[in-house]
Amino acid sequence: GKYVVNGGISTWTLVNFYERTPGAFPDGSLNIPEGGNGVPDILDEARWEMEFMLDMQVPEGQPLSGMAHHKLHDLVWSGVPSMPPTEFDNDSPTNGRYLMPPSTAATLNLAASAAQCARVCVSLTREFADRCQLAAERAWDAALANPSMFYGRIPGNGGGDYGDNNVDDEFYWAAAELYITTGEAEYLDFINASPLFTRFSRMLPIWWGGTGALGSISLAIVPNGLPEEDIARIRDQIVRAADGYLGTSEVEGYRAPMGANGYVWGSNSGVLNNALILALAYDFTGEQQYLDGVVSSMDYLLGANAVNQSFVSGYGTTSMQHPHHRFWGNQGNYPAPPPGALAGGPNGSPSDPTAIEAVNTLPTARRYIDHIGSYSTNEVAINWNAPLA
Repeated sequence: GKYVVNGGISTWTLVNFYERTPGAFPDGSLNIPEGGNGVPDILDEARWEMEFMLDMQVPEGQPLSGMAHHKLHDLVWSGVPSMPPTEFDNDSPTNGRYLMPPSTAATLNLAASAAQCARVCVSLTREFADRCQLAAERAWDAALANPSMFYGRIPGNGGGDYGDNNVDDEFYWAAAELYITTGEAEYLDFINASPLFTRFSRMLPIWWGGTGALGSISLAIVPNGLPEEDIARIRDQIVRAADGYLGTSEVEGYRAPMGANGYVWGSNSGVLNNALILALAYDFTGEQQYLDGVVSSMDYLLGANAVNQSFVSGYGTTSMQHPHHRFWGNQGNYPAPPPGALAGGPNGSPSDPTAIEAVNTLPTARRYIDHIGSYSTNEVAINWNAPLA
Protein backbone atom coordinates (compact mmCIF):
# COMPACT_ATOMS: atom_id res chain seq x y z
CA GLY A 1 0.00 0.00 0.00
CA LYS A 2 0.83 3.70 -0.12
CA TYR A 3 0.06 5.87 2.88
CA VAL A 4 -0.10 9.66 3.20
CA VAL A 5 0.78 9.62 6.90
CA ASN A 6 3.99 7.75 6.09
CA GLY A 7 4.64 10.07 3.18
CA GLY A 8 4.32 13.21 5.27
CA ILE A 9 7.01 12.45 7.83
CA SER A 10 9.28 10.92 5.17
CA THR A 11 9.05 13.96 2.91
CA TRP A 12 9.55 16.33 5.84
CA THR A 13 12.65 14.45 6.96
CA LEU A 14 14.34 14.74 3.55
CA VAL A 15 13.38 18.37 3.04
CA ASN A 16 14.43 19.22 6.59
CA PHE A 17 17.81 17.65 5.82
CA TYR A 18 18.07 20.00 2.85
CA GLU A 19 17.03 23.02 4.92
CA ARG A 20 19.72 22.22 7.50
CA THR A 21 22.46 21.31 4.99
CA PRO A 22 21.53 22.60 1.52
CA GLY A 23 24.89 21.60 0.05
CA ALA A 24 24.38 17.89 0.71
CA PHE A 25 23.22 15.63 -2.13
CA PRO A 26 23.58 18.18 -4.95
CA ASP A 27 22.29 17.48 -8.42
CA GLY A 28 24.05 14.45 -9.90
CA SER A 29 25.29 13.05 -6.59
CA LEU A 30 22.84 10.13 -6.61
CA ASN A 31 22.08 7.55 -9.26
CA ILE A 32 18.51 8.65 -9.95
CA PRO A 33 16.68 9.34 -13.23
CA GLU A 34 16.29 13.05 -12.46
CA GLY A 35 20.05 13.63 -12.32
CA GLY A 36 21.19 16.66 -14.29
CA ASN A 37 17.96 18.62 -13.96
CA GLY A 38 19.49 21.39 -11.86
CA VAL A 39 17.63 20.36 -8.69
CA PRO A 40 19.41 18.87 -5.65
CA ASP A 41 18.92 15.12 -5.75
CA ILE A 42 17.49 14.98 -2.24
CA LEU A 43 14.68 17.31 -3.34
CA ASP A 44 14.04 15.16 -6.41
CA GLU A 45 13.52 12.23 -4.05
CA ALA A 46 11.23 14.27 -1.81
CA ARG A 47 9.24 15.45 -4.82
CA TRP A 48 8.56 11.84 -5.86
CA GLU A 49 6.58 11.32 -2.66
CA MET A 50 5.14 14.83 -2.67
CA GLU A 51 3.63 14.24 -6.11
CA PHE A 52 1.86 11.18 -4.74
CA MET A 53 0.48 13.13 -1.80
CA LEU A 54 -0.74 15.93 -4.05
CA ASP A 55 -2.57 13.38 -6.17
CA MET A 56 -4.28 12.08 -3.03
CA GLN A 57 -6.03 15.43 -2.44
CA VAL A 58 -9.75 15.58 -3.24
CA PRO A 59 -10.19 17.92 -6.26
CA GLU A 60 -12.09 21.19 -6.27
CA GLY A 61 -15.83 20.80 -6.71
CA GLN A 62 -15.96 17.34 -5.13
CA PRO A 63 -17.36 16.42 -1.71
CA LEU A 64 -14.68 16.99 0.96
CA SER A 65 -12.65 19.07 -1.48
CA GLY A 66 -9.16 19.74 -0.13
CA MET A 67 -9.08 16.70 2.14
CA ALA A 68 -6.47 14.00 1.48
CA HIS A 69 -7.29 10.33 1.07
CA HIS A 70 -5.68 8.34 3.85
CA LYS A 71 -4.13 5.61 1.70
CA LEU A 72 -4.50 3.22 -1.21
CA HIS A 73 -3.91 -0.52 -1.33
CA ASP A 74 -5.30 -3.90 -2.36
CA LEU A 75 -8.44 -5.33 -0.80
CA VAL A 76 -6.52 -8.45 0.23
CA TRP A 77 -2.91 -8.86 1.25
CA SER A 78 -0.76 -9.43 -1.81
CA GLY A 79 1.61 -12.36 -1.84
CA VAL A 80 5.33 -12.32 -1.18
CA PRO A 81 7.07 -12.03 -3.52
CA SER A 82 5.12 -10.07 -6.11
CA MET A 83 5.97 -7.60 -8.83
CA PRO A 84 5.28 -3.86 -8.48
CA PRO A 85 1.68 -2.90 -9.34
CA THR A 86 2.88 -1.17 -12.51
CA GLU A 87 4.01 -4.53 -13.87
CA PHE A 88 0.63 -6.29 -13.96
CA ASP A 89 -3.08 -5.65 -14.35
CA ASN A 90 -3.99 -3.96 -11.09
CA ASP A 91 -7.45 -2.77 -12.04
CA SER A 92 -9.63 -5.68 -11.00
CA PRO A 93 -11.67 -6.54 -7.90
CA THR A 94 -9.33 -9.36 -6.95
CA ASN A 95 -6.03 -7.73 -7.84
CA GLY A 96 -6.27 -3.97 -7.63
CA ARG A 97 -5.29 -0.96 -5.55
CA TYR A 98 -8.18 1.02 -4.13
CA LEU A 99 -8.46 4.55 -2.82
CA MET A 100 -9.56 4.71 0.81
CA PRO A 101 -11.55 7.57 2.41
CA PRO A 102 -9.99 10.88 3.46
CA SER A 103 -8.84 11.56 7.00
CA THR A 104 -7.92 14.65 8.99
CA ALA A 105 -4.48 13.23 9.81
CA ALA A 106 -3.63 12.62 6.16
CA THR A 107 -4.92 16.07 5.21
CA LEU A 108 -2.72 17.79 7.79
CA ASN A 109 0.29 15.73 6.71
CA LEU A 110 -0.31 17.10 3.22
CA ALA A 111 -0.73 20.65 4.53
CA ALA A 112 2.53 20.51 6.49
CA SER A 113 4.78 18.81 3.96
CA ALA A 114 3.39 20.72 0.98
CA ALA A 115 3.98 24.04 2.76
CA GLN A 116 7.54 22.97 3.49
CA CYS A 117 8.14 21.89 -0.12
CA ALA A 118 6.68 25.17 -1.39
CA ARG A 119 9.31 27.30 0.33
CA VAL A 120 12.34 25.21 -0.65
CA CYS A 121 11.23 24.80 -4.27
CA VAL A 122 10.29 28.42 -4.92
CA SER A 123 13.75 29.30 -6.28
CA LEU A 124 14.09 26.02 -8.19
CA THR A 125 10.75 25.14 -9.74
CA ARG A 126 8.31 27.98 -9.17
CA GLU A 127 5.36 26.24 -10.80
CA PHE A 128 5.69 23.24 -8.50
CA ALA A 129 6.18 25.50 -5.48
CA ASP A 130 2.95 27.35 -6.26
CA ARG A 131 1.14 24.05 -6.67
CA CYS A 132 2.39 22.89 -3.28
CA GLN A 133 1.42 26.09 -1.51
CA LEU A 134 -2.08 26.05 -2.95
CA ALA A 135 -2.50 22.41 -1.93
CA ALA A 136 -1.22 23.18 1.58
CA GLU A 137 -3.64 26.05 2.09
CA ARG A 138 -6.58 24.04 0.73
CA ALA A 139 -5.67 21.14 3.00
CA TRP A 140 -5.47 23.39 6.05
CA ASP A 141 -8.90 24.89 5.37
CA ALA A 142 -10.36 21.43 4.75
CA ALA A 143 -8.91 20.08 8.00
CA LEU A 144 -10.36 22.98 9.96
CA ALA A 145 -13.75 22.20 8.42
CA ASN A 146 -13.38 18.47 9.15
CA PRO A 147 -11.29 18.23 12.33
CA SER A 148 -12.48 14.81 13.48
CA MET A 149 -12.36 12.51 10.47
CA PHE A 150 -10.39 9.80 12.22
CA TYR A 151 -9.41 6.82 10.16
CA GLY A 152 -10.51 3.32 11.16
CA ARG A 153 -10.27 -0.10 9.56
CA ILE A 154 -11.81 0.53 6.17
CA PRO A 155 -11.81 -2.18 4.89
CA GLY A 156 -9.29 -3.60 7.37
CA ASN A 157 -7.36 -5.90 5.04
CA GLY A 158 -4.80 -5.54 2.28
CA GLY A 159 -2.92 -2.71 3.95
CA GLY A 160 -1.92 -1.17 7.25
CA ASP A 161 -4.50 0.79 9.23
CA TYR A 162 -2.41 3.80 10.33
CA GLY A 163 -5.24 5.06 12.49
CA ASP A 164 -4.76 8.35 14.35
CA ASN A 165 -7.51 9.72 16.56
CA ASN A 166 -5.53 12.60 18.08
CA VAL A 167 -4.50 15.20 15.52
CA ASP A 168 -3.50 18.05 17.84
CA ASP A 169 0.12 17.40 16.88
CA GLU A 170 -0.63 17.38 13.15
CA PHE A 171 -2.53 20.67 13.45
CA TYR A 172 0.40 22.26 15.27
CA TRP A 173 2.92 20.90 12.77
CA ALA A 174 0.90 22.12 9.78
CA ALA A 175 0.41 25.57 11.34
CA ALA A 176 4.16 25.87 11.94
CA GLU A 177 5.10 24.94 8.38
CA LEU A 178 2.45 27.23 6.88
CA TYR A 179 3.56 30.11 9.11
CA ILE A 180 7.20 29.72 8.12
CA THR A 181 6.24 29.64 4.44
CA THR A 182 3.61 32.40 4.36
CA GLY A 183 4.14 34.52 7.48
CA GLU A 184 0.38 34.86 7.84
CA ALA A 185 -1.09 35.74 11.23
CA GLU A 186 -3.71 32.98 11.10
CA TYR A 187 -1.03 30.34 11.49
CA LEU A 188 0.95 32.26 14.11
CA ASP A 189 -2.18 32.63 16.21
CA PHE A 190 -2.73 28.88 16.03
CA ILE A 191 0.87 28.19 17.06
CA ASN A 192 0.66 30.52 20.05
CA ALA A 193 -2.63 28.99 21.17
CA SER A 194 -1.32 25.42 21.03
CA PRO A 195 -0.08 23.91 24.31
CA LEU A 196 2.49 22.01 22.25
CA PHE A 197 4.32 25.25 21.44
CA THR A 198 5.93 25.33 24.88
CA ARG A 199 6.21 21.58 25.51
CA PHE A 200 8.72 20.02 23.12
CA SER A 201 9.26 16.94 25.28
CA ARG A 202 5.52 16.29 25.24
CA MET A 203 5.75 15.72 21.48
CA LEU A 204 8.37 12.98 21.66
CA PRO A 205 9.15 10.42 20.40
CA ILE A 206 8.91 11.35 16.74
CA TRP A 207 6.99 8.85 14.61
CA TRP A 208 4.30 8.92 11.93
CA GLY A 209 1.59 9.24 14.59
CA GLY A 210 3.49 11.86 16.60
CA THR A 211 4.57 14.74 14.38
CA GLY A 212 4.27 17.85 16.54
CA ALA A 213 8.02 17.99 17.17
CA LEU A 214 8.57 18.42 13.44
CA GLY A 215 6.86 21.81 13.61
CA SER A 216 9.05 23.00 16.47
CA ILE A 217 12.19 21.75 14.73
CA SER A 218 11.29 23.72 11.61
CA LEU A 219 10.61 26.83 13.71
CA ALA A 220 14.01 26.37 15.37
CA ILE A 221 16.09 26.10 12.20
CA VAL A 222 14.26 27.89 9.36
CA PRO A 223 14.17 31.72 9.41
CA ASN A 224 10.72 32.95 10.39
CA GLY A 225 8.92 35.77 12.15
CA LEU A 226 8.90 34.37 15.69
CA PRO A 227 10.54 36.53 18.37
CA GLU A 228 14.15 35.57 19.04
CA GLU A 229 13.31 34.55 22.60
CA ASP A 230 10.76 32.01 21.34
CA ILE A 231 13.26 30.49 18.92
CA ALA A 232 15.89 30.35 21.68
CA ARG A 233 13.41 28.62 23.99
CA ILE A 234 12.58 25.97 21.38
CA ARG A 235 16.26 25.32 20.77
CA ASP A 236 16.89 25.01 24.49
CA GLN A 237 14.06 22.49 24.80
CA ILE A 238 15.54 20.46 21.93
CA VAL A 239 18.93 20.44 23.65
CA ARG A 240 17.34 19.30 26.91
CA ALA A 241 15.59 16.48 25.06
CA ALA A 242 18.96 15.51 23.58
CA ASP A 243 20.42 15.43 27.09
CA GLY A 244 17.75 12.90 28.00
CA TYR A 245 18.69 10.71 25.06
CA LEU A 246 22.37 10.94 26.01
CA GLY A 247 21.48 9.81 29.51
CA THR A 248 19.62 6.84 28.08
CA SER A 249 22.49 5.84 25.79
CA GLU A 250 24.95 5.95 28.68
CA VAL A 251 23.08 3.24 30.59
CA GLU A 252 22.11 1.09 27.61
CA GLY A 253 24.39 -1.85 26.87
CA TYR A 254 24.83 -0.91 23.21
CA ARG A 255 24.67 2.87 23.72
CA ALA A 256 21.58 3.42 21.61
CA PRO A 257 19.48 6.48 22.56
CA MET A 258 16.49 4.23 23.25
CA GLY A 259 15.32 2.56 26.43
CA ALA A 260 13.64 -0.79 26.95
CA ASN A 261 10.22 0.60 26.02
CA GLY A 262 11.56 1.65 22.61
CA TYR A 263 11.66 -1.88 21.20
CA VAL A 264 8.44 -1.59 19.22
CA TRP A 265 7.54 -2.21 15.59
CA GLY A 266 10.07 -0.16 13.62
CA SER A 267 12.33 0.42 16.61
CA ASN A 268 15.25 1.34 14.38
CA SER A 269 13.37 4.39 13.16
CA GLY A 270 13.12 5.46 16.80
CA VAL A 271 16.90 5.24 17.12
CA LEU A 272 17.31 7.45 14.06
CA ASN A 273 14.68 10.01 15.01
CA ASN A 274 16.25 10.31 18.46
CA ALA A 275 19.63 10.71 16.76
CA LEU A 276 18.11 13.58 14.78
CA ILE A 277 17.46 15.38 18.08
CA LEU A 278 21.08 14.75 19.09
CA ALA A 279 22.28 16.13 15.75
CA LEU A 280 20.21 19.28 16.23
CA ALA A 281 21.68 19.75 19.70
CA TYR A 282 25.14 19.54 18.16
CA ASP A 283 24.15 22.13 15.55
CA PHE A 284 22.91 24.49 18.26
CA THR A 285 25.75 24.04 20.77
CA GLY A 286 28.75 22.63 18.93
CA GLU A 287 29.33 20.26 21.86
CA GLN A 288 31.06 17.01 20.92
CA GLN A 289 28.95 14.84 23.22
CA TYR A 290 25.92 15.23 20.97
CA LEU A 291 27.86 14.28 17.86
CA ASP A 292 29.22 11.26 19.73
CA GLY A 293 25.62 10.30 20.49
CA VAL A 294 24.79 10.36 16.79
CA VAL A 295 27.80 8.16 16.04
CA SER A 296 26.77 5.69 18.75
CA SER A 297 23.32 5.51 17.18
CA MET A 298 24.82 4.59 13.83
CA ASP A 299 27.15 2.08 15.49
CA TYR A 300 24.07 0.36 16.90
CA LEU A 301 22.35 0.19 13.51
CA LEU A 302 25.48 -1.04 11.75
CA GLY A 303 26.20 -3.95 14.06
CA ALA A 304 26.98 -2.93 17.64
CA ASN A 305 23.72 -4.42 18.86
CA ALA A 306 22.36 -7.48 20.63
CA VAL A 307 22.01 -9.53 17.43
CA ASN A 308 25.52 -8.67 16.17
CA GLN A 309 24.21 -7.71 12.74
CA SER A 310 23.95 -4.62 10.60
CA PHE A 311 20.32 -3.68 10.10
CA VAL A 312 21.26 -1.86 6.86
CA SER A 313 21.48 -3.92 3.69
CA GLY A 314 24.88 -3.88 2.00
CA TYR A 315 26.73 -2.35 4.96
CA GLY A 316 28.81 -4.56 7.24
CA THR A 317 30.17 -8.08 7.03
CA THR A 318 26.86 -9.43 8.33
CA SER A 319 24.07 -7.23 7.05
CA MET A 320 20.33 -7.55 6.54
CA GLN A 321 19.67 -9.55 3.35
CA HIS A 322 16.09 -10.82 3.46
CA PRO A 323 13.71 -7.93 4.18
CA HIS A 324 9.96 -8.36 4.17
CA HIS A 325 9.37 -6.72 0.81
CA ARG A 326 7.17 -7.62 -2.13
CA PHE A 327 9.65 -7.31 -4.98
CA TRP A 328 12.93 -7.81 -3.19
CA GLY A 329 11.42 -11.23 -3.04
CA ASN A 330 14.23 -13.55 -1.97
CA GLN A 331 13.99 -15.48 -5.25
CA GLY A 332 16.44 -15.83 -8.08
CA ASN A 333 14.31 -13.95 -10.58
CA TYR A 334 13.70 -11.03 -8.20
CA PRO A 335 16.27 -8.36 -7.35
CA ALA A 336 18.19 -8.42 -4.08
CA PRO A 337 17.71 -5.43 -1.79
CA PRO A 338 19.99 -2.58 -2.81
CA PRO A 339 22.52 -1.24 -0.31
CA GLY A 340 20.99 1.14 2.20
CA ALA A 341 17.62 -0.42 3.07
CA LEU A 342 16.89 -0.31 6.81
CA ALA A 343 15.13 -3.14 8.64
CA GLY A 344 12.50 -2.32 11.24
CA GLY A 345 14.57 -3.92 13.98
CA PRO A 346 13.96 -5.70 17.29
CA ASN A 347 10.33 -5.77 18.37
CA GLY A 348 9.40 -6.61 21.94
CA SER A 349 6.00 -7.85 20.78
CA PRO A 350 6.55 -9.54 17.41
CA SER A 351 3.32 -10.39 15.64
CA ASP A 352 4.32 -12.45 12.62
CA PRO A 353 4.49 -16.26 12.86
CA THR A 354 8.13 -16.38 11.78
CA ALA A 355 9.38 -14.11 14.56
CA ILE A 356 7.00 -15.51 17.17
CA GLU A 357 8.37 -18.99 16.62
CA ALA A 358 12.03 -18.01 16.32
CA VAL A 359 12.68 -15.15 18.77
CA ASN A 360 9.67 -14.47 21.01
CA THR A 361 11.29 -16.05 24.09
CA LEU A 362 14.57 -14.16 23.70
CA PRO A 363 15.45 -10.93 25.53
CA THR A 364 13.64 -7.96 23.99
CA ALA A 365 16.67 -6.48 22.23
CA ARG A 366 17.23 -9.81 20.43
CA ARG A 367 13.70 -10.24 19.07
CA TYR A 368 14.71 -9.78 15.47
CA ILE A 369 15.15 -12.20 12.59
CA ASP A 370 16.47 -11.51 9.11
CA HIS A 371 13.73 -13.42 7.31
CA ILE A 372 11.37 -12.35 4.54
CA GLY A 373 8.40 -13.63 6.53
CA SER A 374 9.06 -11.42 9.55
CA TYR A 375 7.04 -8.35 8.75
CA SER A 376 7.07 -7.20 12.38
CA THR A 377 10.89 -7.11 12.66
CA ASN A 378 12.31 -7.09 9.12
CA GLU A 379 9.95 -4.90 7.14
CA VAL A 380 11.29 -1.83 5.33
CA ALA A 381 9.43 1.47 5.08
CA ILE A 382 10.10 4.96 3.74
CA ASN A 383 9.52 6.63 7.11
CA TRP A 384 12.26 4.44 8.60
CA ASN A 385 14.71 4.94 5.75
CA ALA A 386 14.30 8.72 5.45
CA PRO A 387 16.12 9.56 8.72
CA LEU A 388 18.95 7.22 7.70
CA ALA A 389 19.92 9.88 5.16
